[in-house]
Amino acid sequence: MCELGPLRERREAVQLVAAEADRARAGSGRLVLLRGATGTGRTALLETVAEQAEARGTRVLRARCSPDDDTLPFAAVLRLLSLGLGSASGPEPCPDHGGTSYDRTYAAQLWNRLRAYTDDAPLLAAVDDVHFADESSRRWLVDAARRIDRLPLLLVVTERCQYDIDPPSQGLAHTLSPTLVRTHTLAPLSANAAAQLVRSEIRDATPEWVDDCVRAGTGSPLLLRALLDDLCAKSPEGTLPQTVPETCAALYPGAYPAAVSWWLDSVGPATAGVARALAALDDDVMDDGQGEGTADLLAEMAGADSARVPGWLTAMTHLGLLRPDPDGRPRYAYPLLRDAVLSGWPSVRRQAAHRTAAEVMLRRGDRAEAVAGQLLRTPAVGAGAEWATAVLLDAATVAVRNGRTDDAASYLRRTLEEPLTPTRRAMVLTELGSLEFAGARSAAGIPRLAEATRLPGVPKDRVRAAVALGTALALRGEARAAVDALRGLDEQLADHPDLIRLLQIASALLSDHDQAIREEAYQWLYDTAERSPHLIGTAGQALLVRYDSTAGHITAATAMKRIRALLDEPADPLAEPFLLGTAAAVAHWADESHQAEGLVRRGLAGQRPSLLHPMHPALLNVRADIAAGRGAYADLLADPSAWQVTDTRPHRLDPANAHAHAVIALVETGRAPEATRLVDGFDLRDAHDSWELNRFLYARGVLRAASGDHAGALTDFLECGRRQTARDVVSPVVTPWRTAAADCRIALGHPQEALALAREELRLALVWNTPRIVGRAMRGLAAATGGRRGLELADKAVHMLRDASAQTELIPALIAQGRQLVAAGDRARAREALREAAERAERLGAVRLRSLAEEALSEARPRGAATALTGWAALTGSERRIATLAADGRTNIEIAELLHLARRTVETHLTSTYRKLGIRRRAELPTAIGERAPDPT
Repeated sequence: MCELGPLRERREAVQLVAAEADRARAGSGRLVLLRGATGTGRTALLETVAEQAEARGTRVLRARCSPDDDTLPFAAVLRLLSLGLGSASGPEPCPDHGGTSYDRTYAAQLWNRLRAYTDDAPLLAAVDDVHFADESSRRWLVDAARRIDRLPLLLVVTERCQYDIDPPSQGLAHTLSPTLVRTHTLAPLSANAAAQLVRSEIRDATPEWVDDCVRAGTGSPLLLRALLDDLCAKSPEGTLPQTVPETCAALYPGAYPAAVSWWLDSVGPATAGVARALAALDDDVMDDGQGEGTADLLAEMAGADSARVPGWLTAMTHLGLLRPDPDGRPRYAYPLLRDAVLSGWPSVRRQAAHRTAAEVMLRRGDRAEAVAGQLLRTPAVGAGAEWATAVLLDAATVAVRNGRTDDAASYLRRTLEEPLTPTRRAMVLTELGSLEFAGARSAAGIPRLAEATRLPGVPKDRVRAAVALGTALALRGEARAAVDALRGLDEQLADHPDLIRLLQIASALLSDHDQAIREEAYQWLYDTAERSPHLIGTAGQALLVRYDSTAGHITAATAMKRIRALLDEPADPLAEPFLLGTAAAVAHWADESHQAEGLVRRGLAGQRPSLLHPMHPALLNVRADIAAGRGAYADLLADPSAWQVTDTRPHRLDPANAHAHAVIALVETGRAPEATRLVDGFDLRDAHDSWELNRFLYARGVLRAASGDHAGALTDFLECGRRQTARDVVSPVVTPWRTAAADCRIALGHPQEALALAREELRLALVWNTPRIVGRAMRGLAAATGGRRGLELADKAVHMLRDASAQTELIPALIAQGRQLVAAGDRARAREALREAAERAERLGAVRLRSLAEEALSEARPRGAATALTGWAALTGSERRIATLAADGRTNIEIAELLHLARRTVETHLTSTYRKLGIRRRAELPTAIGERAPDPT
């Protein structure tokens, strides 16, 4: 057991008793009353003064009162005088009056016995915990205090003095004259004294560790001693815990929770109830920082007197057990203390207190989430308490709106414990299943959604549940099961043709995850559209426009004409998300990016984030496609959780569109190692067939080509093309796999195969006929053709893409044009094109393209200018500006902000600059640049 050493901050009390002891030895006795709250060390202090008195030759009588003393009159006095009933050496036994009468004759006999002890030597009578004494003993002690002023007798008594919920009984000395009693109140240990005690036992403790210990000890020697007992119970290795625990389960042998339990037992049931109620609410928002609201809530939870709770909170704060939080609300000083207070509370009583708290908080108008937080800790409220269901659903709605989906799922799970109608239960199951599937409990999501589809209810609600279930199954790679789940409702919805149509549209959209099902779904759409177009609605017709666009059947102008006509028609609210998402994809392909963005915003605004819907990921994919088309690589990589591979992926091991875009963005921004790690995180051999897998294959091909693995890249591009062609997706609006494969063929020395791919790409691009698609295909054909014809095609591609403001396609076209010009011997024009490509790539943050442009630019230098490969002349304009600013003392972040560049771009430029200037560090820049640095602005 840890020894705390001599009493700290009790010198004044010890000196007081010592002075009174000297006075008593001189024949003038007195009563000394040592008062203090539970755990402040009254007993230890009393024992210390008794030992000191014995050391000075004073006889000491001791007695400790007990709560059981009420059963026997004068029990405490008999214990003090070492007498028992029937003692041969003591007075005659006192008849048992049940502690309600005071036998003066017997009291006189006891007084005479005490007085006899003083005949031989001075006497100190030490009575501990007098508040537990029986009434007869208390009265006897008061009478004794009135008689000892001329005796060598000192009466030292300890008494508990603490603000409790139950009004306290009158103290021992309340009827005594101040001349007969000296009272001293023990205060809690100061933080400094408590810290010294901790350091004396644990010498290598960190300041943070000591502070936590002091807070958990609350200035109470009782609690601090118990805590150190537990913490000093070393493990077999002889080590101490690295941190002060926050739960009692981490303590051994458990002296601290036992001490807290003893404290609660000693304060009375009303005070203990309030203390535990506060512990139960310690993490909840109880009010707006007003103490009265907290006090009323605690009083109702504990069934206590609300008028006395504020005083108790104030008293416990002064004692150090409570500390106000930043908003002024009372909190336990340390989590371990709170846990110890709660540990002894039976679960049934705790649940009842939480239910009472929920009712009180609801009546006073607290936030729904605060009220629901209490209901989470109770069993079902039961029939006739619809308020609980309403509160839980409101809290779930607020949590979803604020992005706290885990909290929303907790509220919904608790809602299912209440009595619900089948319709309401189906709605809750649909929302909860959607949230769980998207979160960490994906395995529980699908069974809940399946149950929701089986419950009777409103047809629209059943359709929502089926659509959510189908979406979950499709995302898990079970496209056939997804479509079957939707079609399984057809017979039950015979009287609702609009809902059947909606299910057919959802089936067609989900079929994109499986080639065979996709053929069936779109065949049904085509057949139905020919017979009765109204049966597939605007959303179904939009899907056919999308199909025709990717199959190379129509031009972009025709597609947008049909899409705009569909958007102008009245929209079915349930079908509108399908129309908006499909129209946004077609608009993006048609280079109508502003309209596509508007459609995406409309579609996402109409989505309930708590419900699974196939158009929600579809709209997010279109938004990512738009960002990729603009070269907004930072936006694509802004949320790593959306694309990084982790070991806790909840429901799919297949690559998604977000992963494909992330791979390309990482490659383009010069982060190829990260892209490699991302690609290696997927085993495509086990991946389910889907359009997203095809997109990922293309992205992996881009990575391999950038890394110099042209054979591996070619394999990926051709496999992507094979899979897309099998789906009748032949237009280059989706992925330009033919152009990419042609580039690989050229690098591998197979120009004829490259030419065939490039020609086919241009033919299909001309069908769609937008500048971005045609210009890209023309650039690929230029590289494959070469010669004068190749240069003409490159010039046309640059002209077309510049007019289309297609940055991501213009830069490769400029590089291709520059290389064609070098081959043609026109190095001046080549340098002009390549410098433009490098500048545009730099502004875009496209590190890879900038490097390619600079590499080609070095090849386009004038003949005999080999010395320009190093030194100041070898630096590009961007490198010169950045080098000058760095030499001037600017940091990389400051340079990036000044030139509107990414910090990584600045770092890449400086690395290249060091190499060309033949230096190793930033400090050498001023000397290397000398007087040749231009004005960077």
